[in-house]
Order: sequence, then structure tokens, then C-alpha cells
Amino acid sequence: SMPDVVDQPPTQTPRPKNYKEIEFDKVISAPVVNIADLRRLAWNGIPPHHRPQAWKMLLGYLPTNTARRAQTLKRKRNEYKDAILQHYDIDDHSRTLQEQETLRQVLVDVPRTAPDVPLFRNDKIRQSLSRLLYIWAMRHPASSYVQGINDLATPLVAVFLSEYFNDGNDSGSGSDSSSSVAGTAENTTTSILDAEQLDLELTQEILSNVEADVYWCLTNLLAGIQDHYTSDQPGVQRMVMRLEELVTRMDVGLTQHLESTGVMFMQFAFRW
Repeated sequence: SMPDVVDQPPTQTPRPKNYKEIEFDKVISAPVVNIADLRRLAWNGIPPHHRPQAWKMLLGYLPTNTARRAQTLKRKRNEYKDAILQHYDIDDHSRTLQEQETLRQVLVDVPRTAPDVPLFRNDKIRQSLSRLLYIWAMRHPASSYVQGINDLATPLVAVFLSEYFNDGNDSGSGSDSSSSVAGTAENTTTSILDAEQLDLELTQEILSNVEADVYWCLTNLLAGIQDHYTSDQPGVQRMVMRLEELVTRMDVGLTQHLESTGVMFMQFAFRW
């Protein structure tokens, strides 16, 4: 009798890295990262497997000096754990009415956050989002929590989670030079968003680290745009005015057309 023929799955040939990816490897794996070089390279996009580390450095959270990173991450993650104990893991009766209302608003908004993305329907992720958003509000009473801040946290969550699922390889060192990583990282982010095996692979330690990192990066991000979320949103209005000025300089015909049809920049540019 003829032996059974077993179909072998086709082997994927790793895509070689392009010039930009090689440049990123050089800059991000340096003992002390040159932040100006990183900003310049990041202007046109960051290769997916470098995004977690690059975002943390560009947001002023992760030290550019490799020797200081482990100690800084440990300290900041412990600070966040203390904040959970102080603000979140407490009896509801010890919260003020305003704090109870803020918590209620966060718990209402989190299930509405990217509801079409499976990752953000995951209970563990929703709990993390609720905690970090509420704690941010408690630490920033001037603006407190408003709708929209939750949407700033979602890309941070997805990208920081992807760091732990790159072919089972933690890319935190930024020193991986294999060409296969470049080809798989985008798929990793996609599978994270699909969240199919998240519960099986996501340890409590990973989730805690990601939650703390998202909190601190969100804090740094909001520090520069906090007036986008205060009363009357002066920051948003200022940005829309700048956009209108820029479009008028670049394409005055478009601005005139929008004016003649009664379309205001605020109507379509607000979410941008």
C-alpha cells in the first residue's frame, strides 16, 4: 500500500527589514537613546514591534538610558499599586458624592469604549481601564474624568499588550535584530485586538504592568492637552482654529467652499 502523504503547511519566508526598520533598530537599541533622533524617525510612523518602547520614551515615561529602565519601571509600577490601594480598593461609603459620581461615569463609559473591538469587551481589560481612568480622575481633580479620555487609553492598552505577545518574545530590550519580528508584529497587534486567547496567555503580572504603564503614559499625554477636557474645551477650539488657518493657507478654495455651504470646521474636525 502507498504510504499516507501528509500535507505540510507552507513555510513563511521572513520579510527582510527595510531601511527604516534597520534605522529604528540602531536608534532604539543604543545604551542611551537619542530622543531627537527617535522623534525624527517616528514622524512617519513607528515599526509595530518598536511601538511599545518608543511610545513610552516619547511620552517621557521610559528613561532613554537603558541602565535606568528596570529600576524606574519597578518604582513607577509600585507607585501605581499604592494609588490603587488609596483610591480604588476602598469602601464605597468612604467616597464623597463627587467621587461616587465620577466612578459611576467611568463604569458607564468603559463598556462603551471601542465596543466593536473584542479586546475591549474582555472583562479583565475593562476592569483595568476602569481602575486607571478613575485613579487618574482622583489625581487630577481640576479636570477630573470626562468622556473622551477613555478613547486615549485604548491605543496605549493595545500597543503595550503587544509587547508581551511578539512570538512569545518580550521585546522590551529593543535589541531583537531578527528579520522575522518585523513581519509578525503587525499580526500580533491584530490578534491582541481580537483577544481570542487573551485569557489563556495574560498573567496577572503582565496585566498589572500594562495597566500601570498605560496610567503613567496617559497621565503624561494628558498633561500637555488637559485644556482639551476642561469646561468649554479651549484646547480643542484652539486646535480647530489652527487647522482652519492651515487649510486656508494651503487651499483657500476649500475653505471658501466650506464657508459657502455653511460647514464649520468644528463640525467635522472635533474628533480628529
